[in-house]
Amino acid sequence: MAVDTLLERITDYANRPDPYPLYAELRAAGVARQADGSYLVGGYYDIVALFHDPRLSSDRRNRAAPYLGLPVEEELLVPFIRLDDPEHHRLRALAMRPFGPPHSPARVDAMREEIALVTGELAEGLRGRTRIDLVDDFAYPLPVTVICRLLGVPRGDEPVFREWSAAIIEAADIRPGESAGKRERAGVQARTEMGRYLVDLAERRRDRPSDDMLSAFVNDPGPERPLTREELAATAVLLLVAGHETTVNLITNGVLTLLRHPDQLERLRHDPGLLPGAVEELLRYEPPVHLLQRVPLAHIDVGGTTIPKGVPVVLVPASGSRDPVRFRDPDRFDPARTDNQHLGFGSGVHFCYGAPLARIEAQTALAALLPLLGTATLLEDPPPYRHSALLRGPRHLPLELSP
Repeated sequence: MAVDTLLERITDYANRPDPYPLYAELRAAGVARQADGSYLVGGYYDIVALFHDPRLSSDRRNRAAPYLGLPVEEELLVPFIRLDDPEHHRLRALAMRPFGPPHSPARVDAMREEIALVTGELAEGLRGRTRIDLVDDFAYPLPVTVICRLLGVPRGDEPVFREWSAAIIEAADIRPGESAGKRERAGVQARTEMGRYLVDLAERRRDRPSDDMLSAFVNDPGPERPLTREELAATAVLLLVAGHETTVNLITNGVLTLLRHPDQLERLRHDPGLLPGAVEELLRYEPPVHLLQRVPLAHIDVGGTTIPKGVPVVLVPASGSRDPVRFRDPDRFDPARTDNQHLGFGSGVHFCYGAPLARIEAQTALAALLPLLGTATLLEDPPPYRHSALLRGPRHLPLELSP
């Protein structure tokens, strides 16, 4: 097929179970201009170079007129991952103060025990059952519980923000040939409502802080000017949504991959010390995030192709992480793989803010599940996938467990 239909085919739900042959086609084509005028980039070294190129913007408002979305005034809550430096750096630094080094170096590590307790409770709830849905019974509630406790969000409010999260993810998805106006407006509304909810929680803790990040945002504003109400809303929404959506996919894709590779599953069951490396390999082999959209601020040459200023560029890090130019035998799942500089968390100034937490959650989750997976059978393969091509993972993963 013509390479100018690659994005259309990649985002076609029929290809959600296995987009990797299409990624191979993309790498063979180099940089592929699409029918809608956008450009696809799937080679490892090209993607890394673009991640580090300051001429490539994360701010969609820099798109040329034919590709513009909602008017600027409708998008008031723009998260820092969709901004460029210096604003991106300022907001990310403020968000990092209560989360990680240098201001809070022990925050994530101190959560290990709590994550292990939550994981143990969820795993114990699976014992004695013969059928489970790994997503609903384990992979979703674990990161949701963790991010709620980290931010200071009542776990009982999860049904409300789950609907908001779904609308926000839908709005961010990439679907060529489809007008995104309705989805984008629904996403804006969801971000606005969730933002109000989170700011209200934070304001209740002003001058009465507890040990959570929302309290820190309003009681420890840092050396620079503090977050405005809109910036606090956008940052809190980002952390709540990204803090669980991607980790759900990482855990679920991990279990699916292990059950498809029983030899490697047994290897891990007998040598759990391989788990940290196995999680890195899962981030390479079956990552949660597949597509990222960027905008050139000037004409950019990539692999001999000139991408014009303002024309959307879709980076496919999931393709880069299977590039045979960079990885030996890239379509083989190997938990003991070395030299594994995958793109599962991105690269450059937008490297995933929550990577340390996601690694701990995934390692703890898989360690707790390994004893159960030895008797587990996939009831559907492929399982039903979520609609999103950007955040790719099963919506359900039904398993049969032997007593």
